[in-house]
Amino acid sequence: MTDAPYRKLTWPLFIELIRLPAKLGSFLPFAFGVAYAWYGFHQFNWLNTLIYFIGQMSIALFVTGFNNVQDFYKAKDEHYRQTQNILGREHLAPHRILALMRVFLAVAVGAGLILVWRTNLSLLLIGGAAIFVAIFYTYGPVPLSRIPSGEVLAGMVEGFGTVFIAVFVNIVPQPIMLGFTGNHFSLSGNLPVILTVLLVALPIVILDGTLMFADNICDLAQDQRNQRYTLPYYLGKKRALRIYPWLPASAYMLIVLAVGLRFLPWLVLLVLLMWPRVRKNIQRFEAVQDKEKTFNTAVANMLLTSGTETILLIVAIGLNLAWPGVF
Repeated sequence: MTDAPYRKLTWPLFIELIRLPAKLGSFLPFAFGVAYAWYGFHQFNWLNTLIYFIGQMSIALFVTGFNNVQDFYKAKDEHYRQTQNILGREHLAPHRILALMRVFLAVAVGAGLILVWRTNLSLLLIGGAAIFVAIFYTYGPVPLSRIPSGEVLAGMVEGFGTVFIAVFVNIVPQPIMLGFTGNHFSLSGNLPVILTVLLVALPIVILDGTLMFADNICDLAQDQRNQRYTLPYYLGKKRALRIYPWLPASAYMLIVLAVGLRFLPWLVLLVLLMWPRVRKNIQRFEAVQDKEKTFNTAVANMLLTSGTETILLIVAIGLNLAWPGVF
C-alpha cells in the first residue's frame, strides 16, 4: 500500500492523537512526587528531575499514540475503525504514527538509563516494569487493557509509579537499592519510606484508575463489539455505576488519613473544598455515561483534586521556607 491515501500529521492532529490536554494528568503525579521529595525528605535534585520529566512526558505521549495505533489494528468493529479511531477517521498512516511513537519510547528509555546510572540499578527494575505495562497495555495477543485489571494497572503505574520514581530520583539514599558484590547481589528496601509514599500517592492512584473505569463504562457497548472485556463488562453496568462514586470518595478519605498521620501538611485539607464540585461531577456521570458529554467529569475530578492537592503541598513548602516549622 502506498502513502498516497494518507494525510500528513499536522500539529492539530498530533495534539488530538496524543490527547495533549489530558497530559496534565500525567504531569500532576510527577509534580506531586517532586514536591513530596522536598516536603518529606528535604531533598531536590534538579538535574534528575529534569531528566525524569523528559522521560515521563515521552512515555506518556508514547502510550496514548501507541494505544491509538493498536486500537486501530485490533478493532473488530469496522465502523469504529473508520469513524471513531483517529487513524481511520483522519486517514493517518499507522506505520508512520508507530515510527513516531517509537521515537518517544526511545527518548523515555534513554532518559531512564541515564537515571539508572545517576541513582541505583533498582530503578532499572522499576522503570522496566512500568515500560512493560506501557507497551503491553494494548499490544500482544491479550493486551492488559482487555482484561479486568486495566484500571488497577493504570492507577498503580501512572499514579504510584510516577510519584515513587519522582521521589526516588530526588532523595539519597534511594528507598530501594540493588547492589552487586562478586557473584552475589543484594536487594534491599526502606519499607517505612515505601509505604509512606504509597499512602500519599494512593489518592492519585485511585483517581487515575477512576478515569479508566469511567472510560470503560462509557465504551462498554463498543468494547464488547471489539472484544474488549474490561472490568465494567464483568461487573455489569449497574454494579459499576454503584461502585463509581465510592472511588473519588475513598481518595478524599485517604488524603485526610495522610494528613492525620502527618505525612502531609494540614494545609492540604483545604482540598476538601473541592468535594462539592467533585460530587456534582459524579452525579452528572451517574445520570449519563457518554464519552463526549460526561467522561470529562472524571478528568475534571482528577485535575481538581490532584491539582489542588499538589498546589497546596507546594504552598506549604513555600510557607515552611519563609517561616520554618509552620508545617
